[in-house]
Amino acid sequence: MTSLSPACWSQRRATTPGKPTPRPALMAPVRRLLVLSLLLLLTAAAPASSAAAEEFTEELLLRPLPDRKALAHFHFRSSTPAPGRHHHLFPKAISHLVQKFHISELELSFTQGRWNYETWGGHDPLSTNTKPPGVELWAVFDLPSNEIDATWKNLTHALSGLFCASINFLESSTAFSAPRWGFKSNEGNLRYGALPREAVCTENLTPWLKLLPCRDKAGIASLLYRPSIYKGYYHSQKLKLTTSKTGGIVLDQSLTVVLQPNTASGKQLHSADGKPQPSWSLEHLFNRKLSGKCLVSKSSRIFVEIEKGILAKSGSEASWSNELFELSTAPDRVLKELDHLDVQSSSLYEYDLGNYNDDKPLDVGITWKRPLTWSCSPAPYYARRFLMGSGNERGSIALSFLSTDLHKQLGGSSNDCSIKAVVLQVFPWYVKVFYHSLQIFIDGSRKAILEVLEMIHVTPSEDKLSPGTLEMLLRFPCGMQSATLILDFDKGFLHIDEYPPDANQGFDIPSALVSFPEFNSSRRYPETDPMFVSPLLENFKEENVVKSYTEVLLVPLTTPDFSMPYNVITFTCTVLALYFGSLLNALRRRIGEEESKLKKAASRPALIPMLIARLRGQKADPSKSESSPASPAGLKLLLKVAFVAVLAVAFHYLSNS
Repeated sequence: MTSLSPACWSQRRATTPGKPTPRPALMAPVRRLLVLSLLLLLTAAAPASSAAAEEFTEELLLRPLPDRKALAHFHFRSSTPAPGRHHHLFPKAISHLVQKFHISELELSFTQGRWNYETWGGHDPLSTNTKPPGVELWAVFDLPSNEIDATWKNLTHALSGLFCASINFLESSTAFSAPRWGFKSNEGNLRYGALPREAVCTENLTPWLKLLPCRDKAGIASLLYRPSIYKGYYHSQKLKLTTSKTGGIVLDQSLTVVLQPNTASGKQLHSADGKPQPSWSLEHLFNRKLSGKCLVSKSSRIFVEIEKGILAKSGSEASWSNELFELSTAPDRVLKELDHLDVQSSSLYEYDLGNYNDDKPLDVGITWKRPLTWSCSPAPYYARRFLMGSGNERGSIALSFLSTDLHKQLGGSSNDCSIKAVVLQVFPWYVKVFYHSLQIFIDGSRKAILEVLEMIHVTPSEDKLSPGTLEMLLRFPCGMQSATLILDFDKGFLHIDEYPPDANQGFDIPSALVSFPEFNSSRRYPETDPMFVSPLLENFKEENVVKSYTEVLLVPLTTPDFSMPYNVITFTCTVLALYFGSLLNALRRRIGEEESKLKKAASRPALIPMLIARLRGQKADPSKSESSPASPAGLKLLLKVAFVAVLAVAFHYLSNS
């Protein structure tokens, strides 16, 4: 068989009888269609690969509290390798915020109520991440220092529209500050602001839920029944945004609520002091059960955490059914916490929502068999803040520390050991603090400032321009039982346009932040399975500094009488109306026509005398029935006397009042 060249082969095909020759004009559209389809496949593969790298996880942590309440902590994480225009799971609005405002870190919280550090704990990861009442916002920008303030203002407006809140009030230079190291170590690119009086409602929760792929229609977020959440003692929803050096974005959404179990429908015991200790479940807390996971979530888990104080009294290590309590459903896995001495502290009972559906819903809960009393691990000191003094001119702010006897658990004697505390306080410009008046009292005796104060950074306030910031590093002896810091201040005066509608209620001073840098709130739950990944437990492993927020202070300022302008306006308008009315009446009156009308009226017989005469059978005499009209001069004199009398009475009344 001889081989033919391509030219000969094409010539033979052209001369082959009975077969039509292909036309190049018909082959060109087919080739173009193939090339176009190939390009479409390549462009579609790029977003698909980036979307496949996006992840979403949902987790819920339940914990019984010592005061017979229940803690529920929802945690959702969305991550994307790089911001872009198209996302499969990651919220597009958050991606635009990062790109437009060059955000390195951001945290926004809406809180209602105050965390009870004495009862609910202050040394675990959840209590360390609690927030003050109202709205708190801080952000770290990757920008030059001269562009940060303008970017902060635009960011507050964007977040205000995104979450239906008054965050745009933080745009004013009097509402935000730039702490150096008291809040978070930074290079001057951090901005911090708080609105203590901002109310939290469903208008803020709905936009927050819209950032989730399944919203509240499926998965763990379906438990967020509004009446159950907002009737709790503490409610805090948080959004934390972190960007990596490679351009990836991690969005953590958490919601922490403290609820009172429904004692009417649940089984309850009574302790020795007579207080009820109710058993509870998901249905008792949120009025519904879980019927499955969010389909796009990589993992969906529920953890029930039992504190060390309960396990120590139960006598059985990490057992979900013992003589003190029993879980309603057997867990899929049990995780044991190990402290720095490799001693078990608390236990986590894990439930995988992938094993449950509509036919087999999950209603995990705890049933108490005996009344139990325990306590949570506290912070080194309880921090509180209150006002001193009276009057509308000056006052004092006192910050007190009460020891929790943590020094007994530390090594060394109480004479040579010490505990560090970092204090951050932001004062509005109308609270003029005298920083040189700082006084420190330890166990009732006054101490020299240099004995306790190691470092201080003060940013004085400017009237109607910026607030004041106080950052202090204190060192207390371990044997100290109590300490008090006192600062004097003067109350400023505001313009009438600067007062809020409820000015008589008072003005808020944001909560002070107290942190203890030598203590961390990490918890480690070792796991042998390398495929087990839990963002919530990863956050627990982070060595976050133990910190707590104090109360919000309400300062009464001198307020004007807002009713006085109204009184002045109404009184002035009344006087002017009387004056101009009398003047117009005198100018437009026609005396001649009035006199002729009076004469005509006088010439006519009076009606009443005429009727009396008819009844008596007499003839009415017009001359006798005439009534002489009063002279105009007499009427004017009478009116003048009455007007002067009214003015005298009004002046006497106003002068006495």
